[in-house]
Amino acid sequence: MELFDGHAHLDDEKFDVDRDKIIEEIKKAGITKVISAGYSLEASQKAVDFAKKYDWIYATCGISPNDIPQQEQELWKTISKIEEIVKTNRQNVVAIGEIGLDYYWEKDESKRELQKKAFIKQIQLANMLELPIVIHTRDAITDTISILKENPVSQKGVFHCCPQNRELIKEALKLGFYISFAGPITFKNSKNANEMINLVPNDKILIETDSPYLAPEPVRGTRNDSRNVRYVAQKIAEAKELPIDTVAKMTFENTCKIFKI
Repeated sequence: MELFDGHAHLDDEKFDVDRDKIIEEIKKAGITKVISAGYSLEASQKAVDFAKKYDWIYATCGISPNDIPQQEQELWKTISKIEEIVKTNRQNVVAIGEIGLDYYWEKDESKRELQKKAFIKQIQLANMLELPIVIHTRDAITDTISILKENPVSQKGVFHCCPQNRELIKEALKLGFYISFAGPITFKNSKNANEMINLVPNDKILIETDSPYLAPEPVRGTRNDSRNVRYVAQKIAEAKELPIDTVAKMTFENTCKIFKI
C-alpha cells in the first residue's frame, strides 16, 4: 500500500533537529510521495530545495494570507519573487499555494482586503503559469467562494485541510475543486466528520497531514509527520465503508491527477 501526503510543511522549524531522519522514515513507512507546501517566500524556496533533493517530494509556492506583507507595494514584489522561483524551478513545482483567506487571525477590514488582493493576484499567477492552486480558508468561506466564482481558476485546485462545512464543500465541488482532509476528521469531537467525508465523491478526495501540525488520533498532541497520513486514510475508509487499500489507491491517484504528477 502506497500513500500520498498531499500537504506537509517539511521546512517547519519543528523538524530542524531530525529532518533528514524523519524524511527517510516517511519513505520507509510507505508514504512514497509528499507535497511540501510553501506559504511564504522562504518556505516556498525551501519546498523547492526539498523537491530537488528528493525525487518523490514536490513543491508548491505561494504566500498564505497569514504571511502576506502588510504594504501593498511589498506584496506585489513578493508575489513577483514567487513567480521567479516557480519559473526557475518549473519541473519541481506542482501548484501555487497555499493561498487564500484567513479571517480568524485578522479582524482589521483593510487588512482583509489586502488578503483578497493577494489571493486574486496569485490566482492570476496560477492561470498564467497553467498551475492549480492550493487554498487555505478559515472563517472566510463566503469571500473565498465569491472570489473563486469571480476569478475562475483554469487548472482548478485543492481546498487543503478543508473546513468541515457543508456549504463550503458543496460549493467547492460545484466549482470543480478537490477536497483534502487532514487530522481534524479523526478528532473525537469532530461530530460531523462522516457526513463531510461522504459529501465528497471518491474521485475528488485527497488526504494530507498539514504536518507538523494537527496530528490525528491516536497521536493527537504530538509533532505530526507524513507517516500519520495513514490515520486520515483509515478514517475515510471507515466513513465510506471501503478497504483502506482502496482509499490509499484512490487518494494517491487523485493527488497525482490534480497536480499532474
